[in-house]
Amino acid sequence: MTQRLLVRDLAQLATPAGSEAPLRSRSLGEVEVLEDAFVLCAGETIEAVGRMRDLSPLDGDVVELDGRGLSALAGLVDCHTHTAFGGDRVDEFSLRAGGASYEELHAAGGGILSTVRATRAAGEDGLRAAVERHRDWMSREGTTTFEGKSGYGLDRDTELASLRAIRDAGGVPTWLGAHAVPPEFDDADAYLDFALAEVLPEAAQIAEAADVFLERGAFDATQARRYLEACRDAGLALRLHGDQFTESGAIPLAIELGARSVDHLEATGEEGIRALAASDVVGVLLPASALFLDRTMPPARALVDAGAAIALATDFNPGSAFCESLPLVCSLACTQLHLSPAEALNACTINAAHVLGRADRIGRLAPGYRADIALLDTPDWRYLAYHLGGRVVAQVVIGGELA
Repeated sequence: MTQRLLVRDLAQLATPAGSEAPLRSRSLGEVEVLEDAFVLCAGETIEAVGRMRDLSPLDGDVVELDGRGLSALAGLVDCHTHTAFGGDRVDEFSLRAGGASYEELHAAGGGILSTVRATRAAGEDGLRAAVERHRDWMSREGTTTFEGKSGYGLDRDTELASLRAIRDAGGVPTWLGAHAVPPEFDDADAYLDFALAEVLPEAAQIAEAADVFLERGAFDATQARRYLEACRDAGLALRLHGDQFTESGAIPLAIELGARSVDHLEATGEEGIRALAASDVVGVLLPASALFLDRTMPPARALVDAGAAIALATDFNPGSAFCESLPLVCSLACTQLHLSPAEALNACTINAAHVLGRADRIGRLAPGYRADIALLDTPDWRYLAYHLGGRVVAQVVIGGELA
């Protein structure tokens, strides 16, 4: 018999309005708010949502969760993370605090390549433990669905082990095979020869999408095209890291190839904003990364006002955004990106779900959606962004069960 869970007497329930995805322009700021509300779950699925006065008597055994003084949101969706890594980069953090730039550290063999060494040394068991630990950190912050990228192995065995670890921890795996050129290869083209021939066939059986770091010092637009076209032909959805430090052709390439998203956009100018707004590609904004690296924030307000679809994510990783908290990202979105609390909520629920190809089943509190709920320890849902860096999430329900 399917177990039923009733979350009752909620002070507020807030969910993206309507039924469309992705939301953009005015609709991005529209949230349906119910006072004195309930959520009824049947197994892993939401059965009903409404006001307590409209709740009909329930037959059979129902587990009840007291929601007095709490607000309910759809479980948060983190659509851009790098969860599979070994070691840390706290030494690098200290050097950067002393004035070294991200690009300088990368050119000196630090940055991504230092994590590659630690990740290869971790082994498959170490990677599984790391991903599970990072998933649990995110869950405590209200994240019920996370995307995780490989890209810190850059050899066959570690890349595949990373993808398996993400999948087995319940994440959405993305093959970031073109993250950097590993030290055993002389140039990016030689590395891509290897990755596409030796890793892609098996990676495509585990991952749902492929990603590339299109940036000066990593992969150029020609190399990114080659990589993405091969991944598309293997059945993977496409993602891009783009415009983080320079405009190097990521947005035109993403639009041409029909990518789901282009992520970062700190360096995006007016032409890129107009192009993205006229396309179906989502701009995934990562303000924690910009803050961590002391860089210009992405032009979120201009993107939304132009009509672009945006999402928010943490970019959780050991080097440039050691942050697993989507509530903190929502605070940054409101204070630094000039989004409203409603726009921030929708950007890390239904729009992030759209990026992951799941907007029909996660990202809203509505009948038929997965029973993923973030319960805030406050009677006003806007504390999600208002409480800067504080512990705002009281409990999390994932698939109808308390996490």
